[in-house]
Amino acid sequence: MTPVLFPDQNRADRAVISIVGDDVLLWLHNLVTCDVANLAQDQAAYGALLSPQGKIQADFFIFNDGHRVLLDCAAEQLAMLMQKLVLYRMRAKLMFAIETEIEVGVHLERQTDVLCYADLRHPEMGWRSFASQGSFINVLGQRGYDTRRIQLGLADSVLDLGTDKIFPHEANFDQLGAVNFKKGCYVGQEVVSRMQHRGTARNRLLPVHFDGALSDMKVMSGDKVIGEIFSHADHFALALLRLDRMAEAEAPLMAGQSRVHVTVPLWIQYEVSIPEIAQ
Repeated sequence: MTPVLFPDQNRADRAVISIVGDDVLLWLHNLVTCDVANLAQDQAAYGALLSPQGKIQADFFIFNDGHRVLLDCAAEQLAMLMQKLVLYRMRAKLMFAIETEIEVGVHLERQTDVLCYADLRHPEMGWRSFASQGSFINVLGQRGYDTRRIQLGLADSVLDLGTDKIFPHEANFDQLGAVNFKKGCYVGQEVVSRMQHRGTARNRLLPVHFDGALSDMKVMSGDKVIGEIFSHADHFALALLRLDRMAEAEAPLMAGQSRVHVTVPLWIQYEVSIPEIAQ
């Protein structure tokens, strides 16, 4: 599939939180799913803050600029995330700030005049940057970025992940390196580790493409519910699918009157069984 291109742009749906203080990386390391204890200057990580029950509260990119840590998060989840970070600060000597003068940019090529790092989820997602407000045009209404994201099977913070809606395995965080299974405890770690060792992730977000217009967000095979469609652009979507039910499908997959075809990204390492009638 030929990747959809997108222009350099700012992402008005993103916000930036800065954190400064003693041992800020170690504090974050003990809080989030990814390994950031030894995050080098000008390097980034991708992970999430979970609930004690192991569900994703918010995902974000973490960037160490040498003087502070910057979090690239969803603007819609900003207030909630700030509240939780302050709650978990406890006695740590940290300061948090919402950086209203910084915007998040996305680019196909590396930018040399701003803080820039590769999108860690997939090489075809290009680069992300932190720049002063107004550095890049706002083309959020153009769908090139989201179409590419969806084709690659990468979740949106709000449209797909939400807050307290799905587990990291269901969002394929175990496949993306967004969860470190060798680190010590963090919020929700016991649930995530149990799902990993027992292999109990029955639901997975996978990219699909569909014929016609979407008239229903439920994915059906006959009278059986197989999953639900979340974010979509053009004729592509992400769907949270029950792998066991899909493997037993005896009728085409449908969303309303639209035929749904599941694709399995090359970076996915777990087995996905799709009967010929459901392909």
